[in-house]
Amino acid sequence: MRYLPHTPEEVQAMLAAVGRGHLDELFLTIPEEARFAGHLEVPPALDEPRLMAHLASLAEKSNGASMLSFLGGGMYDHHIPPAVDQLLLRSEFYTAYTPYQPEVAQGTLQAIWEFQTIVSELLGLPLANASLYDGASATAEAALMARRLTKRSKVLVSHCVHPDYRDSTRTYLTAQVDAYVEVEAAKDGGVDIARITTAIDDDTAAVIVGYPSFFGTISDLRKLAEAAHAKGCLLVTATSEPYALALIESPGALGADIAVGEGQALACGPNFGGPGVGLFACRGERNYLQQLPGRLCGETVDANGKRGYVLTLSTREQHIRRERATSNICTNQGLLALSFLIRASLLGKQGFVRVAEHCAAKARYLKTALMGLDGYTSAIDTAPFFNEFTVRVRGGDAARVCNKLAAQGVLAGVDLGRFENARKDQLLIAVTEKHARADLDRLVSLLDAI
Repeated sequence: MRYLPHTPEEVQAMLAAVGRGHLDELFLTIPEEARFAGHLEVPPALDEPRLMAHLASLAEKSNGASMLSFLGGGMYDHHIPPAVDQLLLRSEFYTAYTPYQPEVAQGTLQAIWEFQTIVSELLGLPLANASLYDGASATAEAALMARRLTKRSKVLVSHCVHPDYRDSTRTYLTAQVDAYVEVEAAKDGGVDIARITTAIDDDTAAVIVGYPSFFGTISDLRKLAEAAHAKGCLLVTATSEPYALALIESPGALGADIAVGEGQALACGPNFGGPGVGLFACRGERNYLQQLPGRLCGETVDANGKRGYVLTLSTREQHIRRERATSNICTNQGLLALSFLIRASLLGKQGFVRVAEHCAAKARYLKTALMGLDGYTSAIDTAPFFNEFTVRVRGGDAARVCNKLAAQGVLAGVDLGRFENARKDQLLIAVTEKHARADLDRLVSLLDAI
């Protein structure tokens, strides 16, 4: 329903046009005894996320209950305002694919340029491209870029990187013998700096680590950056949860040469695991610019001195010779990148931090409550985390716990046994600003009942 904000003067003008002096006179045909006297007991106004949750709960009474989700592991259920969808529906955005004629696609180029600016600020590095398919493809492209920059072949990938990102990178490097080497994570699921440092040799192009790790742990990467640079290789970070960067140091500030990530948390709902939008940023030296995969938009002025936008870099095979292309697949996720941009702009810097603070506080409340239950222990010990943490479950079977709670309408988290048998007793739980305290208490109660 549209909101029509008539001023008092406009209301009086309309009443005068129909020969009435007051709004109440429009209802004189309704018998006095049928009219409501007094004030309606309407509850206080709700903010948008709570209002949407309330409407959803009313709808569930007729359509069946929806699932309460604590899933994470790379896809997060943050609030996406309806305003984002409405702006995306504008035809010039919704049908735009790629700026083949930049001079007549100024709106598209400006949106991409602003997206790049936000990604650069988030990741703490000066150059950002116009996005990639998702976090997994961005990680793989970073590995290839590092190999081109260093003229070395080997890429060390920490086990704390998201499993899908690791699989994609391994696939990209399949044709190269011994190019992909995986390194065990630390016991708390974070980066094992000593183990990685030992593994670096003269043929190592890059070290890729999760920040935060797939298991939720946040590691200080300064020493790893120093060790990598001392041996002539690059440090690459992969971030699945961009809201974490509101509260922790940016990868660039910690010494990362290339930082990649997944922007889904700010762009759209989880939607059965996709779509995503790949974030990619790197250092600003000329050789980095020349090897950056995908497109890069720039700001300039036209012949009349007016601000304009151009496709500064487009190193894909259809634009240049195949042997000079930095990527054979570098179409950006334009619509999702725009959604990311709109949501970030609506939040602003203060809103972005505020959402992150809610996520962190609620996650700590939930973890504290779970650690008070018999049979549940933390799998990340005292390591810092943002909104996601790993718990060892009572009975040692996370799959059983997930199945039991799913039957009661709750998705308890990600069963880590799906990825490796050694962690079949561990549950990865994610908390966002959408979770109310009642939701957190419900999960604690159900887990305690198992």
